[in-house]
Amino acid sequence: SGNTRQFRNWSDYILKYLLITSNLLFTVLGLVTLVVGLWGLINKESFAQEKISGIGTDPMLLFMFLGLILALLSLMGCVGALRENMCLLRTFSAFVLVLLVVQVLAVVVLYSLQGQIENYLRSGMLAAMVRYQDDLDLRFIIDEIQTGLQCCGADTYRDWGINVYFNCSAPGVQACGVPPSCCIDPLENGTVWNSQCGVGAQQLDEFSAQSVIFLGGCLGSISRWINQHSGVIVMVVIILLGVQILTLFITDRLLKILANCIL
Repeated sequence: SGNTRQFRNWSDYILKYLLITSNLLFTVLGLVTLVVGLWGLINKESFAQEKISGIGTDPMLLFMFLGLILALLSLMGCVGALRENMCLLRTFSAFVLVLLVVQVLAVVVLYSLQGQIENYLRSGMLAAMVRYQDDLDLRFIIDEIQTGLQCCGADTYRDWGINVYFNCSAPGVQACGVPPSCCIDPLENGTVWNSQCGVGAQQLDEFSAQSVIFLGGCLGSISRWINQHSGVIVMVVIILLGVQILTLFITDRLLKILANCIL
């Protein structure tokens, strides 16, 4: 480590404080993500003895993990640049490089498996539909997808027969029904959520059902949404990768300056 007098021109100062500022912002973002994940687990009482066995599949655990990694990595880069610590900067640079390679590989794999992704999404959505009543996170995600994309089920509204409560052989009032998020107008009188609006929908033919619920499956809606927003998605990916590549270049530049000063 050293002090700021090691830098010989104003551009080096700018690079140093740009790295400090950006990493400070990402540290805060990481901590916020970590707190949101922790709050979600506590709010759902996931640490209770009867629920602790299922905590490994809780989406909020992913929020906590990603938040912790982002906060620690960004803090390392921030402190390394602030203290001009070569060891911290080298470690930070190595981690960013590894993450960058993993993300590039993930993009390549996703692109090469385009034909199989729909099958994975179908399997995932059907599995989530099975656990609709048992997992609040999955219920929230499915409801948001169905409401936002105006769809119902994976391929068709009759897919909800896979759920033990919505199956037509079920004894309860929900038998042969669909969730209210499938309904075209899920609000009663425009204000109150009508949980019964999808009752018996699976027994209706498509002509009768189209005035009550969304007929189209969500996989088709997701595919159309991706196609419509493909330009934005590609731009976001390029920006994210570009920020990380720029971070690597700035870190490498600072390391060379510090190494020259030591020599």
